[in-house]
Amino acid sequence: MIRKSWWKILAFVLLIYTCSVGFLVKVPSPPGVPLHQTIRNLFFHVPMWIAMMVCFTVSVVYAIKYLNKPDVTADIYSIEFARTGAFFGVLGLLTGMIWASSQWGKAWSSDPKQNGAAIGVLIYFAYFVVRGSLHDEEKRARIGAVYNIFAFFMLFPTIWILPRLTESLHPGGQGSEGNPGLNPKDSSPAMRSVMYPAFIGWTLLGVWITTLRIRVQLIQQKRLAHE
Repeated sequence: MIRKSWWKILAFVLLIYTCSVGFLVKVPSPPGVPLHQTIRNLFFHVPMWIAMMVCFTVSVVYAIKYLNKPDVTADIYSIEFARTGAFFGVLGLLTGMIWASSQWGKAWSSDPKQNGAAIGVLIYFAYFVVRGSLHDEEKRARIGAVYNIFAFFMLFPTIWILPRLTESLHPGGQGSEGNPGLNPKDSSPAMRSVMYPAFIGWTLLGVWITTLRIRVQLIQQKRLAHE
């Protein structure tokens, strides 16, 4: 039992570590625009995007797998990982708005990274709407898989490319250092000792949530097959 659940135990331990040490670790105060204590949101905001990208990546892999060999299980895996990814995307937006409200004076400033992230999440919401509008199961799975691939590749220009090409309050834009997720000068070795475990812990939590939803869907699928 423990052998099968080791990664769940690891997720729990890492999140306890993140949520405790994350509020105790000493944070830097770099010159320019000091982030002060708001930098602690790094342990919650950025991991949401990491978990989102991992879930969306797994989702598109199963979408391609379904198109290659149609199978209802692959479709269930694809849609459930997409749902969890969208959930973390919304959490990423909300935690970002909290951070922006404290650091930039307002929750939404139409920053290119904010707009791009919102567009990326909305594209996936449209994916759920498209699937929900189709009643034929095979057609829904096939069209959903194609749209899933489109939605995944739209994430790269909206979240990772466009914010680099324009001026942005986020790091990584024109005239600023770092990447669209983090300026290395804003962190320290002590913070990274919390940040990396946070990435793993939140991602494992996303996988854990998804596996539970997949299990429920597979049980329902078996019940329908026997009716």
